[in-house]
Amino acid sequence: MTTLDKSDVLDGLFAVWDEIEDVVARLTEEQWQAATPLPGWSVHDVVAHVIGTESMLQGADTPEADVDVSTLKHVRNDVGVLNERWVRKLRGISAADLHDRFRGTTANRREALTGTGDAEWNQITATPGGPDTYGRFMRVRDFDCWMHLHDIRDALDQPADNPAGPASKLALDEMAASMGFVVGKLGGAPDGSRVAIELTGPLRRTISVAVEGRGRVVDDFGGQEPTAAITLDGLLFTRLAGGRTTPVQHRDAITYGGDETVGRRVVEHLNFVI
Repeated sequence: MTTLDKSDVLDGLFAVWDEIEDVVARLTEEQWQAATPLPGWSVHDVVAHVIGTESMLQGADTPEADVDVSTLKHVRNDVGVLNERWVRKLRGISAADLHDRFRGTTANRREALTGTGDAEWNQITATPGGPDTYGRFMRVRDFDCWMHLHDIRDALDQPADNPAGPASKLALDEMAASMGFVVGKLGGAPDGSRVAIELTGPLRRTISVAVEGRGRVVDDFGGQEPTAAITLDGLLFTRLAGGRTTPVQHRDAITYGGDETVGRRVVEHLNFVI
């Protein structure tokens, strides 16, 4: 189970809510309707999704939809059905009302989360990554909201001057935790592989994965060299892992060392987000 410091996680989550609020505060109606990298979703829809998820976590019932959303091409699973119901419900309200609702919903969540005791924070619960602590679930919320912040920024062509910060660290920690599965299972790195994913730029870090029967994230390779190395910008890594872009669009931005075949196969299968 994953035990996380409550203050660290909430600092990151609240910071990303603040940044979303700052980005959308002065948008025109046209900007609210700008298409994001997520199929079928505008900036308005992404903010509605965040509101919907946080509302459900406060106990709100999921609204009914005017159509069978499971038949929509971009809805791939039961979680997608829940998300789409909220998006369609809130699509009809004005940008100003949606903005007010975002502020109200996140204010209520701040109060509730700040008041969470240690026992509840470390209690085992259902999370998108399987049973784990409630604190881990809130790190997943940080990851999700941080990814959606950059969906909004992409739609508006307003990249962050510096994407580093407490929210990005938590988001990358959450993504790194899945890299054993990505490298060993999705990417099919053979047994004995040592794959180093070198992230550059403001989100600089190294994610090391050893494959011994199955892939697992390790602190280092015990003095051994990686059998395959992948180097790319940290923010690009998050966009690839989130399915917001594809490797073919960034061929010149990704370099490989060692077993290039394994490295390329891992990159081609980085998209693991449901």
